[in-house]
Amino acid sequence: MKILVTGAAGFIGAFTSKQLVEGGHEVVGIDNLNDYYDVNLKHGRLGWLNDLDGFVFRELDVADTAGINQLFSDFKFDRVIHLAAQAGVRYSLQNPQAYIQSNLVGFGNILEACRHNKVEHLVYASSSSVYGMNSKMPYATSDRVDHPVSLYAASKKSNELMAHSYSHLYGLPTTGLRFFTVYGPWGRPDMAYFSFTQKITKGETIDIYNFGKMRRDFTYVDDIVSGVVKVMDRIPEKNDEWNTIDGDASQSSAPYKIYNIGNHDPVELGEFVSTLEDVIGVEANKNYMEMQPGDVLATFADVDDLSRDVGFAPSTDLKTGLTKFYDWYKGFYNV
Repeated sequence: MKILVTGAAGFIGAFTSKQLVEGGHEVVGIDNLNDYYDVNLKHGRLGWLNDLDGFVFRELDVADTAGINQLFSDFKFDRVIHLAAQAGVRYSLQNPQAYIQSNLVGFGNILEACRHNKVEHLVYASSSSVYGMNSKMPYATSDRVDHPVSLYAASKKSNELMAHSYSHLYGLPTTGLRFFTVYGPWGRPDMAYFSFTQKITKGETIDIYNFGKMRRDFTYVDDIVSGVVKVMDRIPEKNDEWNTIDGDASQSSAPYKIYNIGNHDPVELGEFVSTLEDVIGVEANKNYMEMQPGDVLATFADVDDLSRDVGFAPSTDLKTGLTKFYDWYKGFYNV
């Protein structure tokens, strides 16, 4: 199949593209290579992607309507995995316009292009952040997600609503994946595990929010990518028996589906830091702080439906995953 991966120079996008190519697919990857974080990481990922037969890269912003339309016209994609987005909860407090352009305008362009080019299935990245003020644990896709606490979360919830409208109006099959704290080699420097590692190895102090009492459902990148690729082959179908009164919120009478994709094993931040200290072999200098605006106390993924439908079974424990990350980190940064 011919598959478009947006955000292909990004963390999840690069590993997804690699697995798809290794599975025999033709992959076109696009990315705008913005400087939200160190572009050397993006170019590094592209370095090993461009060595793969079956991978083609185009530098393109999803908010470029004409460029996206031309891309779809040129390549005639069978399926689309849309991972491009402006990421980060805290950055959305500083630069909301970036989220509106990439996550709303850009996603609208992808939906329109999929619609007009008869794409078989659109799989797109949502986020655990959509659960916002929910206090029920674990988070289930049947829960209401009407109270986001950051613009980033609101933009991802908007993506789910936009996708449903296209599934309903035009019969475009769409599947949204709510990612839960993905980590691993080649990851994003703005993520806690990455920035903590940088500071610990330099002897700098790390800020630990909410005094270490937050919990996150850390999920290793290989486990995530395996789930993404499996979901691509499970195209949602219309369910004429579904209704708004007692129907599962993750489904619809339209060809539409939402899944959580996480480890189903949340870890308290304090325990996470202790594990990272053990992996690095250095005790961190810690500065305990209040919870920050836009943060949530915990994330915990109910992945029963994803396990049932596609056999999703994350198998990488936290210490193993952090060890693999640190081994890569030492090599990349010559530590």
